[in-house]
This record gives sequence, C-alpha cells and structure tokens, in this order.
Amino acid sequence: MDTTRSSAPADHFSPERAHLTELSLRLTSLQKALPLLHRMAGGMHHGLISACAAVIAYLPTQPLGLKEGYWSAMTAIAVVQTEFRATETTARDQFIGAAIGGITALCAYLAFGPHLVVYAAAVVVAMLTCWALNVASASRLAGTTATIILLVPHTGSPAGMFGSRLAEVAWGVSVAVVTVWAAARLPARHWLRMTESKTTPR
Repeated sequence: MDTTRSSAPADHFSPERAHLTELSLRLTSLQKALPLLHRMAGGMHHGLISACAAVIAYLPTQPLGLKEGYWSAMTAIAVVQTEFRATETTARDQFIGAAIGGITALCAYLAFGPHLVVYAAAVVVAMLTCWALNVASASRLAGTTATIILLVPHTGSPAGMFGSRLAEVAWGVSVAVVTVWAAARLPARHWLRMTESKTTPR
C-alpha cells in the first residue's frame, strides 16, 4: 500500500495541481525519513535564517515610519524557505495576496461600510480575484489581509491601515528574499563540514 498517497480527494479543478500536491507529499515523506541529526541541522539552518530575516526586518521599521514592525518580522518568517526559488514564489504570493486582499477590503469598506456581510463578500472576491489572475496560492493571504483591514480594530483610516500593511509586507518580503539569497552563498553543508572538522579528533 502506498502510504505517500493523500487520502484527500483529488483537485477536480486542476489535475496538474493534484499531481504537484502528491509529489509534495512524497517529498515530505522522504524528508521525514532523514536521520535525526540531519533533520536537526536542517531545522537549525532554517531557524537561523528565519530569525536573522525577522530581526533585520523589524529593527528599522520605526525609522522607516512603519508603526507595527512585527508585521514585517512575521512576513519575513513566512517567506523564508530552505530554497531560494521557493522563497521567491512565497514572496510573490505574500505581496500579491496582501495587495489584492487590501484593495478589495478597502473598496468594499468605502462602498458599503463595515458590515459582516461586506467582509464575507470581500474575502470571496479577493480569493476569486487571485484564482482569476492565476495566483491561487496567494488567495489565503488575500483573505487574511481582507480580515485584518475589515475586522481588526484600528485607530486610523482603512486606507492608512492598508498602506501600512502593504508597506510592512513589502519590507518583510524584501528582507526575506535578500537574506535567503545571502544565506545561499554559504549552504548548510558548509556548516556541516565545519562542524565535522572541529569534532574530528586529530
């Protein structure tokens, strides 16, 4: 019996996406089969890159005029992946999702006001827009951004909140991409060689 096959139903809208999901599950299964020390080394490497990106994204937010710098730090952590191309894709999804969700929520608020039905419709429209633009992977963040704009209490105007969120996301995304690019110049296997050379008795 193939234990790597997903028990969830196939994606009837996109067989290609369902195939990619199955390949991703197989890759996850192979990663879980790695020895403990290798998994810990990978986790340490990923954690260090994520922490560095988060700190770098957070520190200059006040001088840049971003009042809630933790959004930049959280965005950086969400974007950082162990592979640069995956980081680029996630960064694109984060920014596009934030932009679409924010614009949709702002337009809905200005046109119809802060009502729960308006919020629900904005989430649907934001996610539908992502699918229509062929960036379905950004749809969840679009819905999340719409939720932040329409449901999270804030003191300023919705337009100001949208501008701040988009700027914070853009800054966090940029820092994450640059940090992963820089970390790729010194791969994890280099750290492993350094560790082995230090622990090997002479």
